[in-house]
Formats: sequence, C-alpha cells, structure tokens
Amino acid sequence: MNATLSAIIIALVQVVLFVFLAPLLMGVIRQVRARIEGRVGVGIWQPWRDVRKLLAKNPVRAEDSSWMLRAGPVALMVSSLLLCVLLPLVGTIPFPHIPSDLFVIVSVMLIGVVALALVGLDGGTAFGGMGSSRHMTVAALVEPTLLLAVYALSIPAGTSAISVIVETRLFSPEVIISPVSVLALVALSIAIMAETGRLPVDNPGTHLELTMLHEAMTLEASGRDLAWLEVGSWLKLAALLGLVSNLVAPWGVVTDFTLLGLAIGVVAIAVKVLVLGVLLSAGEIFLAKVRLFQVPELLAGSFALAFLAVTASYLVA
Repeated sequence: MNATLSAIIIALVQVVLFVFLAPLLMGVIRQVRARIEGRVGVGIWQPWRDVRKLLAKNPVRAEDSSWMLRAGPVALMVSSLLLCVLLPLVGTIPFPHIPSDLFVIVSVMLIGVVALALVGLDGGTAFGGMGSSRHMTVAALVEPTLLLAVYALSIPAGTSAISVIVETRLFSPEVIISPVSVLALVALSIAIMAETGRLPVDNPGTHLELTMLHEAMTLEASGRDLAWLEVGSWLKLAALLGLVSNLVAPWGVVTDFTLLGLAIGVVAIAVKVLVLGVLLSAGEIFLAKVRLFQVPELLAGSFALAFLAVTASYLVA
C-alpha cells in the first residue's frame, strides 16, 4: 500500500476515533472527579447525551449578532478536526504534501483560539468580552511555550515534523528519560492545561463571572452552536493529550501500515488518552485555580522550563 493511501486511512481512523473518544474522555474526567469527591456522578456517557440534545435544538442568536456567531463554532470544530488529522496519534505516516510540522500545528490551533474569542466578543456582553480578553492573553503566553517545548524535543530528531519526533522517541527510548525531555514535557503539559482551559489556569466547572475564561465566551451560544463549541474544545483536549501520551510513551504507534498494527494503534492511543484523563481528573482535585494575575507568572515559568530545555539540547548536541 502506498504512503498516501496509508496516510489517508490513518487520518480517517484518527478523526472517527477521536470524535467518539472526546466526549467519552470528558465523561471519564467528570465521573472520576465525582467519585473522588464522594458523589455518584452522572455516568461517562452523559457528554454524549448532552451533545445529542444540543444538536437537536436550533440556536438562539442575538438580533445584532454577526455571521461570526454562526461561523465561529464551525471554525473551532474544523480546527480541532484538523489537529486530529495532522497529529501522529494512531500512526506516524504523514501526508506527502501536508506537513505535520510544529508551526503548522500551532497555526491550526490558533485558528480555533481566535474563532472562540470572536464568538465571545460577537455576543456583545460584558462577560463575553471579559472572557475573550483573558482567553487571548493566555493564548499569547501559551503559544511561545508550545513552540519552544516541542522545538526542544525536535532537536534530537533533527526536524520539526511531529511524526518524525514521535518515531525518534519510539526507536531511541533513551531520549524519553533525558533531562531535556523531562523539562520540555513539563513545560508542554502546563501550556496544554492553559490552552484547553483546565486547572490551575481555568476551572471548567465554574460559572462565577470573576473567574470564567472558557465558559464566559460560550454563554451566548445555544443549540447546535454550543454543541460545536463543546465538541471542538473536547477534541482539542483529547488530541493534545494524545500527543503528550505519544511523546511520553510512543509504543503502539503505527509506523508501517498493517491492519493488525492499525488495530493495536487504535487501542493503544485510546487507552493512553483515557489514562491521562483519569490522572488529569485526579490531579485537579488537589489543585486550586490560581488568581488571574498569577497566570502570567505560571506561564512564564513554563516558558522558562522550555527555554532551559532548548538550551540544554544544544549543549548536549
């Protein structure tokens, strides 16, 4: 089978898998948190039921809203689906003419970030504007950390292509436990938590106007619009957790296309993402949301770790 056809099949499998896996991941995160807190919980399939209910409802939009309130949720959803296509989640076989490059990945993520911020602004509410402003401030601090952290991991591979980085870590496991790798992964994890609105940067379970980031931007969305926003955000979290899991434990990733290898890759990434979801949920129990003015300090610390990782990579090389 030629490389193009293999890449197309893997991309389709990744999209279908993560569209199914993202709501399940959110259900697992919420259920684990409920159990640890002594509550029964609503079950791991509740996000699926919520999305099905929202998709059946027509959105209600303000009279003075623009086309952005219609296009923004779709843009976020499409950017998240593109992440699922471009990232090496099930396999590392890339498209010949569509690079899974670090800068391409960050640019695709930025499309969703800007779309979500514009949705919050378009409603014309105080909370939406506040949430969008905070969201873009966090994004401006997160993007350099993402670039530097993955760049540090790319130096041993000699390229910024994410698929090659994962393959290098698969065939050279000693790279995974190096100090450079640990520093870069810690910085990357903090940046991803901020990018996806998780604790300690944002509390996805709150509706307090003084602490909201993500929730403030979606207050004016309803029906199908809200469904696309929610699923798009869940897909981004699942895809980024999948990337981290493959950087930490790349075993099971498909490098040469076979049906058995594809099945192993699907099971491996699903298990790794759900395990990370459980660890994330359990860890958030012991975290408090930091004050808004302390968020830049936290993200500056993650940037410093990424910078140290890059510096150490060049010294080792």
